Amino acid sequence: MVSLAPTRPSGDFQALLEPLLALAQQGRELTGSVVDKFSGAGREHKLVRFHFAGPPAGHDPIQLGLFAGVHGDEPTGSAALVEFLTALAATPARAAGYELWAYPVVNPSGYHAGTRETCTGKDLNREFWRDSTEPEIRMIEAELLARRFDGLVTLHADDTCEGLYGYSHGQTLDEMLLGPALTAAEGVLPRDRRAVIDGFSAREGVICDCFKGILAPPPGQNPRPFNLIFETPARAPFTAQVAAMVAALDTIIARYRGFIAHAQYL
Repeated sequence: MVSLAPTRPSGDFQALLEPLLALAQQGRELTGSVVDKFSGAGREHKLVRFHFAGPPAGHDPIQLGLFAGVHGDEPTGSAALVEFLTALAATPARAAGYELWAYPVVNPSGYHAGTRETCTGKDLNREFWRDSTEPEIRMIEAELLARRFDGLVTLHADDTCEGLYGYSHGQTLDEMLLGPALTAAEGVLPRDRRAVIDGFSAREGVICDCFKGILAPPPGQNPRPFNLIFETPARAPFTAQVAAMVAALDTIIARYRGFIAHAQYL
């Protein structure tokens, strides 16, 4: 697959999203819109959302939320979402039965500056569901409440890890999706198999615990959606990280579709 996403980190928000904006103008499976705008550090920022509607699959569409760029200095996740959606536009059957809602840059001011934090100095991944006044948090929380996703996937890059890993939050379904996603991505990058990763106990690259205030489903949502965090080693080649993330996303949607199909016969 030819990469249409940037091949190296860039603070150019418009250049990052250009492939998706061009596809959205065709008005087919992919559409794009601005969730809202806000001002900070002397410039206007906007949170952009893309919606991909896959072909029907004999059941109600599965609603997934895909997030990247929560930390502005982790552009690989943003580029991976662009590449993933661009590839789906060429072969939409891969997303049969899905409605995918993608937010490639949750932290636009940090992305522009190349910083982990926002222009106000906040780490957004410690602010969710804590009555935060940060505009990005308010926007994403409103999206999570309104759309009641069946599942969430957030992409990150960690400059302290030795390979691929992820957070399952101790949920069985999350582990059943995350394990195969890590295996698929191992075709590109190695897995981090240390017993302790990011300060948490880990098993074969899967962490059950997590930090407080991360991007997560609304506290009262029931039934609880799956919620995966997928991490690549930030010091690995940029294009390899993107390829690993795309492989993981492909595996997650294929595997979860299988669970839904099986549930119909229970």
